[in-house]
Amino acid sequence: MEIKITAPSPVVSVKPVVLSAPGRGEDLRVRVSAPTTGRNLPIIVFSHGSGSSLEGYGPLVDFWAAHGFVVIQPTHLDSRTVGLPQDDPRTPRIWRFRVEDMKRILDQLDLLESAVPGLSGHLDRSRIATAGHSFGGQTAGNLMGLRVLNPETKKEEDLSDSRIKAGVLFATAGQGGDSLTPFAAKNMPHLNVSFAHMTTPTLVIAGEKDDVPHKYQLTVRGPDWMTDPYFLSPGAESLLTLFGAEHSLGGIAGYEVKETTDENPERVALIQRVTWAYLRHALDIEQSNWSAVKKTLLERANSIGRIESK
Repeated sequence: MEIKITAPSPVVSVKPVVLSAPGRGEDLRVRVSAPTTGRNLPIIVFSHGSGSSLEGYGPLVDFWAAHGFVVIQPTHLDSRTVGLPQDDPRTPRIWRFRVEDMKRILDQLDLLESAVPGLSGHLDRSRIATAGHSFGGQTAGNLMGLRVLNPETKKEEDLSDSRIKAGVLFATAGQGGDSLTPFAAKNMPHLNVSFAHMTTPTLVIAGEKDDVPHKYQLTVRGPDWMTDPYFLSPGAESLLTLFGAEHSLGGIAGYEVKETTDENPERVALIQRVTWAYLRHALDIEQSNWSAVKKTLLERANSIGRIESK
């Protein structure tokens, strides 16, 4: 891929940084990863998939941080490391607690910045992006204008945050309503979402063979369900479809983790570079690499992925 990417910087990572979270029942534990060089560093707040934690997604986090981003990762309440019982009264509102975790991070950037040696004064707070995988994609989407039909109030809630300027959604659930199975409609009503107000610039990434929606009885549709965030969001600029990819998209969830059913280092390397180039474009850092990425994927025969843009 003909993109001009600088040599990786050494990375410093601090964990856990503990943020007080009244009403949550648990303090919020956060990991901050940053390059050891550079000033005016853009920020990515990353939301993990169901069950994961601040320990996950090394292939993405390490790459982004080594190439100029400060990456902030919360551990949400659904993490296996928290061990929340299924009958815990907070469980039905996990989706909402997740969004509150992300906003708490944005509210406490001063504390998070000061926790990393040498980072103080180096954040560019005008360039903040969000990203998320699977359940984390919905969480990140909420900050960009995706609206959940609140199961309790039966009203769509606007939880968007103007501090977020761009985002990347990995293997993220599509629309609700008739697309949901009866099981999902009953047990996961937070999947009733609308993308009509998601206006923040977004890159959507989907696996051509993502069978998780069927495996967990989430939708009556196939892998195309995961492309809804692109087709139904006014802010979604581009869709990267990965040929043959399943829910872990080749292994973004971690190095050799058991969740990965389609391990493919070449696919992960593509995702690293595409997301890096896209976020630099969307945050108005530079444009040439994103143009090169799109040109390469459009022209290269037998590519492992396809990109389309509005």
